[in-house]
Amino acid sequence: MNERINAARQSAQAELAAITDRAALEAFRVKYLSRKGLVAQLFDDLKNAAPGERPSLGKAVNELRSVIQGAFTEREEALTKGPQARKETDDLTLPGRQPWIGRKHPIMQTLEEIERIFLRMGFTIEEGPEIEDDYHNFEALNFPADHPARDMQDTFFINEKTVLRTHTTPVQVRIMERGRPPVRAIMPGRAYRNEAISARSYCLFHQVDGIYVDTDVTFTELKGTLVAFARQFYGSGIPYRFRPSFFPFTEPSAEMDIRCIICKGKGCRVCKHSGWLEILGCGMVDPNVFAFVDYDPEKVSGYAFGMGIERVAMLRYGIDDIRILYDNDMRFLRQF
Repeated sequence: MNERINAARQSAQAELAAITDRAALEAFRVKYLSRKGLVAQLFDDLKNAAPGERPSLGKAVNELRSVIQGAFTEREEALTKGPQARKETDDLTLPGRQPWIGRKHPIMQTLEEIERIFLRMGFTIEEGPEIEDDYHNFEALNFPADHPARDMQDTFFINEKTVLRTHTTPVQVRIMERGRPPVRAIMPGRAYRNEAISARSYCLFHQVDGIYVDTDVTFTELKGTLVAFARQFYGSGIPYRFRPSFFPFTEPSAEMDIRCIICKGKGCRVCKHSGWLEILGCGMVDPNVFAFVDYDPEKVSGYAFGMGIERVAMLRYGIDDIRILYDNDMRFLRQF
């Protein structure tokens, strides 16, 4: 019996040393460590040994099982982590995996296309600070002290006189402060409002403002510019309309709507079941704004407009929930 135990130990060690793959290792386990394996047979044969020899023989078989099990575990780990594992799992005949290449976010794609359209119309691109003072964000844009937009429910206040800008319109004031007419520029950037997040609104959004100031600028020019933009961006056949509106910094003021691309005018939650979706606000620059930048309203006139990029992108790509744009879901973003 002792000779069989020693022979089993030597043969197991020799076989383990020659094993180079998982299949052979599994065959080794079945041969030595399974219920019908060599070690189990040795335990069964103990009943045939003399009663006085059984304790020592049982101890020897237990030691054999421990030695073989330990050696088996070490070899299994070596095959899993070592070069043998790569040989077993790597199939060099398979085609390589296609790496994902970064894409521009649909908001940035939309923004850059808008910039290209207005650059072709003769506008320049200007930028300004996102942390803005009360004067440029409100006062110089003709917001009265009691205007609702100054309320905490709309604006993120850093302190009493400093806010996260609620629109990119303050850049218009800074441009006019720097130079004299003519002024013709668009101002893309981020803006922030303390609004409830829903399918149509978000606390962070992107906006493009535009301004044109010169002598004898008319509302007709404003309308022509915006219609030309809409036709280039949405297609020449897109239905549109202008509605009277109110903004503190323009007079007269209007909002431009286009037919809802998502529901084709039938009505959906994005267009509030009206069939139309506002894409921008616009109007003639209020003379009071000119007074803040030392422009003579008797000699110059101008128009201004502003649009939210998220809403434009939603219309362009048929997205019905603005929150999707900020979820960072790769399944969504890879479509663009």
